[in-house]
Amino acid sequence: MRATARGVLRMLEAAAEDTVAAVDVMRMTGVEPPSRDPFALRNPDYIRATLPAMRTLSDVYFRGEVSGLERIPDEGPVLLVGNHSGGTVIADTFVFSQAFYDRFGPQRSFYQLAHDLVFRLPGLRTLVQRWGTVPASRSNMRRAINQGSALLVYPGGDVETFRPTWKSGDIDLAGRMGFIRLALDTGVPVVPVVAVGGQETGLFLGRGRRIARALSLDRRMRLNVVPPVLGPPFGVTVLDLPLRFAIPAKIDIRVMPPIDLRRELGRSPDVEAGYRLITGRMQRTLTRLDRERTLPVVG
Repeated sequence: MRATARGVLRMLEAAAEDTVAAVDVMRMTGVEPPSRDPFALRNPDYIRATLPAMRTLSDVYFRGEVSGLERIPDEGPVLLVGNHSGGTVIADTFVFSQAFYDRFGPQRSFYQLAHDLVFRLPGLRTLVQRWGTVPASRSNMRRAINQGSALLVYPGGDVETFRPTWKSGDIDLAGRMGFIRLALDTGVPVVPVVAVGGQETGLFLGRGRRIARALSLDRRMRLNVVPPVLGPPFGVTVLDLPLRFAIPAKIDIRVMPPIDLRRELGRSPDVEAGYRLITGRMQRTLTRLDRERTLPVVG
């Protein structure tokens, strides 16, 4: 319990420090702004200090279970491809990242991609940046792999994470194939990471894609959805704003065997064929996980 409490205090300190640095444009407090290089912000000491708090969140609140971590190579670059769930309250990402660092240690180079909006929220952003979260972009994907890191990507992004709750058993990577091209270009193994339960942390009522297009949010903010979501404490939210607490749904995650796309697809690999291969295997696994659940939220 003491380690958990110290971890929570460390998070609060980091959030306060980042908030002060964001508002103190004159640098009167002496608090320095974070580095402009997102890869430089990952902090193994911070991860080590806050792991007990994240472990409590995972084990007690979300009753998280992660199986198959032994399938991830012990070293070297690896492309972890996940299905995205839970809106902005990405419980499955927290559960998986905690389990990853528990197994491989905070010293292993591990990064996760996230939407640009995450990094516009002073205080909250630093909590994930120090765990290795960087803005989603092709250049950041390639940089992480080229430097030998494990990289977790969610190709479905906002389209998948805000899918309606009644479609929680569907894999929807939104037709985005950049991760396939990266795997074929570099030869890095692809390890699918399939999760269920995140879409039960709130009641997701639709994506609102027509509204997003009408407001040109896809062009202005890289947002393809304006979804209504029900959840505590305010009831109805839009894009989880002004605030939504996650319902404590049980999160189950299964790490699948590595896939060598070059070997699977032959000498003349087709990107679309690779996409169908990956999504098809992920869908079969998600269908099994979904059928194993007895009740929503309870798991």
